[in-house]
Amino acid sequence: MAKETRCSDSTVKPSSGTPKNPFGPWPMDFGAQAISYWIDSWQRSLLFWDVMRQRGNIFLEHEKEGQPPTLVFGYDIVVDGRTLEDPANYALLRIKPSAEHPTDPKKRPIVVIDPRAGHGPGIGGSKMASEIGIAMRAGNPCYFVMFFPKPCPTQTIESVARAEAEFLKKVNELHPDAEGKPFVIGNCQGGWALLILAAVAPELFGPILLAGSPVSYWAGVEGKNPMRYSGGLLGGSWLSSFASDLGNGTYDGTYLVQNFENQNPSNTLWTKQYNLYSKIDTEPQRFLDFEKWWGGYFSLNKKEIEWIVQNLFIGNRLTSNEIRSADGKTTVNLYNVRSPIVVFASWGDNITPPPQALNWIPDLYDSVDEIRAHDQTIVYCLHNAIGHLGIFVSAKVADREHTEMMNAIDIIDALPPGLYEAIIEDTRPDMPSLELTDGRYLIKFEMRTIEDILALGDGREHERHFEVVKRSAEVNQGLYDTFLSPLVRATSSEITAHWLRMLQPVRVQRYMFSDMNPVMRPLKTFAQIVREQRQPVSPDNAFHKLEKLMSDRITVLLDNYRDLHNAWCERLFKSIYASPWVAAMVGLTEETRRGKGPRPDDWLRNELKRLKALEHESYIERGTPLDGAVRILLYQGRDTKVIDERPSRLIQRFISEAPSDVRPTFDQLKQAFKRQLFILLLDEEKAVNALPRLLPGMELRHKALELVRRIAAASDGKLNDSQKKRFRRIEEILGIATEGDSGTQKETPRTANM
Repeated sequence: MAKETRCSDSTVKPSSGTPKNPFGPWPMDFGAQAISYWIDSWQRSLLFWDVMRQRGNIFLEHEKEGQPPTLVFGYDIVVDGRTLEDPANYALLRIKPSAEHPTDPKKRPIVVIDPRAGHGPGIGGSKMASEIGIAMRAGNPCYFVMFFPKPCPTQTIESVARAEAEFLKKVNELHPDAEGKPFVIGNCQGGWALLILAAVAPELFGPILLAGSPVSYWAGVEGKNPMRYSGGLLGGSWLSSFASDLGNGTYDGTYLVQNFENQNPSNTLWTKQYNLYSKIDTEPQRFLDFEKWWGGYFSLNKKEIEWIVQNLFIGNRLTSNEIRSADGKTTVNLYNVRSPIVVFASWGDNITPPPQALNWIPDLYDSVDEIRAHDQTIVYCLHNAIGHLGIFVSAKVADREHTEMMNAIDIIDALPPGLYEAIIEDTRPDMPSLELTDGRYLIKFEMRTIEDILALGDGREHERHFEVVKRSAEVNQGLYDTFLSPLVRATSSEITAHWLRMLQPVRVQRYMFSDMNPVMRPLKTFAQIVREQRQPVSPDNAFHKLEKLMSDRITVLLDNYRDLHNAWCERLFKSIYASPWVAAMVGLTEETRRGKGPRPDDWLRNELKRLKALEHESYIERGTPLDGAVRILLYQGRDTKVIDERPSRLIQRFISEAPSDVRPTFDQLKQAFKRQLFILLLDEEKAVNALPRLLPGMELRHKALELVRRIAAASDGKLNDSQKKRFRRIEEILGIATEGDSGTQKETPRTANM
C-alpha cells in the first residue's frame, strides 16, 4: 500500500516525496515494527541454538545406543548377518504390523534395502508416509534390510551380497503361500546392490524397484550433472584407499556425507539452517528427526569402498557385465535378471539424474525386441522436481508414486516383456470405470523405445572421456598401492584412526553444540522461558520481509557460486580427459574410446533371438482357451501402445469371480501374456488365423470374445475405431456373427469360465 498523507480538504492523496525502495513503503509505525521484529529475532535465535543443542544431544545418545535404525515402526531381527558363515554387518528385520493394519499372510512380502552410503539405515521407514508405511497400510508383510555402524573385519561386497541372499531365502521360507515372490525395493546404493543380487540369484525375487539408484555412472547431461567428474578430477580411486589407510583399514562414512553436502552449498551452509530459524515454532521436530538419520555416520571396510569406487563409480563395469567374484567363477550378468525391473528417478535429483538411473538399458539392449528376447520387463517413472532424498522421504512422493507402484505391482509383474514408462494421472469424477482405480490416481504404462531413453540425455559421445579416466585411475591406484600405501599403513593405528574420526568437522559441530559443552547447558532453561513468553512477529512486518529478501539473496549467491564451480570443474575435466595426448599416454586409441565395432557377444544375442522365435512359433497353433483370450486382448490393443490400470483390474476381478476349478493362477496368466505377445510379434497374421484352434466351440468363442470386449472397453467406456475393426476381424475368423460394433461397456459379468 502506498504511503498516504492527509490534505486540508480531507481527501487522501499519495505522497510523491517518498523515494522508492525494494522493500515497499516505509511503515507508519516504523518504531513499533522494529521493536516487534527485534524481540522476535532474538527469541528465534535463542530457540534456534537450543534446537542445535538438542541435535548434538540426540547425536550423542544415538551413538551411545549403538545407532539403531531410525524407523518409526517396531521390528524384530529375523537374521543377523554377523552370525553367518561369511559374516557381514547386515540384518533382516521383520516390521511389526499395527492393530489398524494387520498383515495378510497371502499377500506378496515387501523387502526394503536402505542405502549404506555414509548414513545409517532407516530412511525408507522414517515416516508413516514412507515405503514401509505404504506396504503396511496395504497389509503386505514387510521386511527391512539394515546394517550396523562398523563392518565385520573380513567383510567384502561379496559378503554383503551373500548375506542379502540369505535374507531373501528366509523371506521366501516364511511366506510359502504368498501370491508371488517378494517385491524388493533398493534405495540409492541399495539399488545397484539389489540389481547385482537379482542377476546372481534371480530365483529369489519378484519385481524389483530401483529408487534413485545410480547404475550407469558415466551418463548425464553436460552442464548439469557435475558429480560424475569428481573421480577424474581427484585422480581416480587412490584417495579412497588413502582415507581408508588413515582409518587403519576403515573408511569413515563422513567423507561420503560431505561429498553429498558439497553438491548443494546453499542448502548445506544456509537454507537448511535458515528454514529452521524462520519456522522455529513449527520446524524443530521435523528438523531433529531428519538430523538424527543424517548425522548417523557408518563405516565401510577398505575393500568395500575400493570395490565400489573402482568397479562402479569410475570403472562403470556393472552394465558391461565385467564384474566377477573374487575367485573368478561367477560373473554378474544383468541379462540373468528374470524379474520385472522398475526404476524411479527424478529430474530434481542432482545425485542420480535420470540418465544415470536409466542408461544401463541402452548399455545392455540395442532395441526393445532384444529386451523381449530376454523375457525382460522394464518400467520407469520420472518425477519432475523432487530431490534425491525426497524420493525416499517426501510424503507427496510416498502417497503418489510409491503408493501407485506398490498397488500396481501385480500388474507390472504380468506385463508383457518390453519397455514402458509409468504415467500417473489424477482421476476425474467423469472418468470411465472409476471404480477400478483407487479413487485418487490412475496409472498407465506407455510403451517406449531405446531411443526414448537416449533422448533423456544429450547423447553418449561425452561418455568416451571416462574411458581415459578409468585407465588413468588404474595407473594411479597401482602407484599408490606400490609406493605410498605401505608407508601410510605403517604410520596408522587404531588410536590415530579414532582421533581422526573424532575430529571430523561434521562430528565436531555436534559435540560443540551439545551438553558436552558447558556453555550450551543454560540454553535449555532460557529456551523454556522464551517459549512461555513467545512473541512471534507479524508476516507483514517490514523487517521480517527484509530478512526473507536477504535470505533469498544469500541463497542465490551460493547457487551462483555452485554453478560457476561446477562449470569450471567440467571445463577442467574436458581439458584433461578429452585430450588425445592424455588418451595416448594411458594407451587408448580413438577406436577404443569410441567403442566401435561389434560386441563380442553379438552372435549369442542373435542366437537367443533365433531360438526364442523357434520356441514361440511352435505355440502359434496350440494353447489353452486362456491363451486364446489373451491373444485376442493383445491383438485388439496393438495400435494403442498403452496398458491401462483399469482393464488389468477388471481381469483380476474376472479371475477372482471364476469358479475355482477353472480359475487360472497368476503365474499362468503372466506366462500367457508373455507367450502371446511374442507370437503376435513373430507372425501376427498367422497368430490371428490360428485362434479357432485355441477356442474350440461356439459357446467358448462367444464367452471369450465378450469378456475381452468388456476388458478392452474399460479404459474409455467404449472401443475406438481401430479396436472395432480388429474385433470385426476376429469375429470373422471365429465365425461369430457381428451383433453390432458400438463397443459400449456393458455390465460386468459375475463369473468368467475360461
